[in-house]
Amino acid sequence: MNVIDEIKKRSVHVDKAIGELLPITHPEELYKASRYLPDAGGKRLRPATVILAAEAVGSDVDAVLPAAVAVELVHNFTLIHDDIMDRDEIRRGMPAVHVKWSKAGAILAGDTLYSKSFEILSRMKADPVRIVKSIELLSRTCTEICEGQWMDIDFENRDDVEEEEYLEMVGKKTSVLYAASAEIGALLGGASDEVAEALYEYGRLIGIGFQIYDDVLDLITPEDVLGKVRGSDLMEGKKTVIAIHAQDHGVNLDIFGSGSATTSQIDEAVKILEDSGSIGYASDLAMSYIQQGKAKLDILDDSEAKDVLLAIADYMVERSY
Repeated sequence: MNVIDEIKKRSVHVDKAIGELLPITHPEELYKASRYLPDAGGKRLRPATVILAAEAVGSDVDAVLPAAVAVELVHNFTLIHDDIMDRDEIRRGMPAVHVKWSKAGAILAGDTLYSKSFEILSRMKADPVRIVKSIELLSRTCTEICEGQWMDIDFENRDDVEEEEYLEMVGKKTSVLYAASAEIGALLGGASDEVAEALYEYGRLIGIGFQIYDDVLDLITPEDVLGKVRGSDLMEGKKTVIAIHAQDHGVNLDIFGSGSATTSQIDEAVKILEDSGSIGYASDLAMSYIQQGKAKLDILDDSEAKDVLLAIADYMVERSY
């Protein structure tokens, strides 16, 4: 099975629905700015998860397509605001929204995506009780994303971050939207609360595994594949599982928090982290979360959609970027 092809089969519906559910209207520039990132594509993992979760409980794409769009708009809202906070000028190989439309314009574009996502979700033709549950879940998810982002910023000024804190941070900043995507798809697809909650845990666990492995890829992937400077997390002094493990084992890296480093210095730091077992530890931890997440799908009957959800979990730690 080619998991990317399976995701694309679902995302083509999302691409079309974004144009229909978020039309460019007055004021035109606001909606152009809002549509800029969603129209640029991306992997569409989260909306595909909404659709696949619905399929896995016996429903179909038509039943949950607006919800899939809502989740994708929330994801893009977070990207726009992240780029402002991180002062990143490139996103998906293009100038970031705040570069093209100014910081104020980008904030408004992100806020528009955020509010439109709930408007779209609230207008769905589905069981009102399930719609309300989905709205409550997505709103709580947005709050948790903000909590996780705040924790991440706070970590920049601390030298005593523990692994448990890091896992809480990525659980909120990264994995809760995967979790919400899976549960919303299940809820609107007609699943029981027990099945919906299991799918939430599936998304949460593989989302944590995804982020941990992302930290590994930052060190082991060639720059031409990674699409950014290798070792950037080290140079920025980010408190990843790798950095925390290394610190706990008395490993000191000259380039940690330095802001810049030569290729040879990065190579030397990666070698030290490999020898100390820090990179291997993070890889194993990521894999353990993926396996735990996959086990949550045991509650589902066998189906093509279940197989794709399992393949997505594996993809989280098999991808090269």
